[in-house]
Amino acid sequence: MQPEICLIEDDPIMGESIKERLTLEGFSVDWCETGEAALAQLQKRDYNAVVSDIRLPDIAGDELFRQVIANPEIHMPPTIFITGYGTVEAAVELLKLGAADYLTKPLDPKALVEKLHDLCREQERAVEEGERLGLSPAMQRLAAKLPAIARHPETPVLITGESGSGKEVVAKRLHAFGAADLPFIPVNCAAIPENLIEAELFGHEKGAFTGAERDRRGVFEQAEGGVLFLDEIGDMPLPMQSKLLRAIQERTITRVGGDKLIDVHFRLICATHRNLTKLVRNGCFREDLYYRINVIQLMVPPLRERPEDILWLAERFISQHVERFPEERKRFGASARDALLAYKWPGNVRELKHAVERACIMAPGSSIEAVDLFPDGSPERQESQVSLGAACKANERDYIVRALEAHEWRMAETASTLNISRKTLWQKMKKLDIHKP
Repeated sequence: MQPEICLIEDDPIMGESIKERLTLEGFSVDWCETGEAALAQLQKRDYNAVVSDIRLPDIAGDELFRQVIANPEIHMPPTIFITGYGTVEAAVELLKLGAADYLTKPLDPKALVEKLHDLCREQERAVEEGERLGLSPAMQRLAAKLPAIARHPETPVLITGESGSGKEVVAKRLHAFGAADLPFIPVNCAAIPENLIEAELFGHEKGAFTGAERDRRGVFEQAEGGVLFLDEIGDMPLPMQSKLLRAIQERTITRVGGDKLIDVHFRLICATHRNLTKLVRNGCFREDLYYRINVIQLMVPPLRERPEDILWLAERFISQHVERFPEERKRFGASARDALLAYKWPGNVRELKHAVERACIMAPGSSIEAVDLFPDGSPERQESQVSLGAACKANERDYIVRALEAHEWRMAETASTLNISRKTLWQKMKKLDIHKP
């Protein structure tokens, strides 16, 4: 299938030239001459990438980008900006917001083609390796940022979001893009007793304290060349924060009970469910450490704000269970699907995973129903807090899966029932990550 590109360029000569070149290179191109036209197209179609001039007649390209990424109903594909000398600064700011790259005028068509091919290959690899973070536009936007971030391993990343929303999953995905063959060392800062956290982070020498019977490397050394993931960084004790700041800035540590400086090389990813800005104001978190770790911030939305991901995640959890216990094949019944979408999931993805795991073990037959997920009673449908587009997308996937199951996954019969072509059905299955169990 041809990669689909949305080109936003008001200059008729340049627009025609770029479209012709990209078409010759095997891309399918929709050319929009205004920001409003592009916004309408982005609402209707999912593109592999966007190529946009910054200067447009009705709305600036950078303002259009900000509007789209702020709209949870629209998936903003990886975006390459074309900029003149005077707007390079604006393009750099857009990179900080998540744009993929920018090119300066006069435009080098070969460079544009190479960058688009790189972006499309990264997307294909992510899909082939099952590296999706979700179906919702919010999670697709987040996933689209990771390849660019992975290319800069010296830059710290802060991942925020409610407990159980999937912050560590995002951190591991970033690690997979950057250095999958090197260590990923997770540390839960809230789970380590205050009197042991220094030894856990920096290691200790033999005899440093009672019970230290041998030398031990800390997590900074264990993460050499890879990723050090400090989860719940907001719960780290204040006295320890100053030592952490020094280690991050100087890239050296000293083991407890030792005096030798040890060089360390790692990518730092921190995560928290707490409001660090508020903690800084209240004197509970060091301001200098906050600015040091908050160079790039990624926010993982709660599950209740991305209903498109609920059934997709639930089915993945069933698949994981079946991989471990092939004799316990399960599928969701209609009542289970309805209940999954009705519940608000205050515990987010973690709560969903535990509910599905429990149902896989306790359900008496091969079909999981609502009572298996919620033994204390199915949840009443709550007042919707999500957009119409998100709700429609979540139910579209559910409806297609039910139709496929009713026809035992026979494509032709299912497409006929849905009154769409087989090609359209296949495209929707690919887009919504629907696979035969």
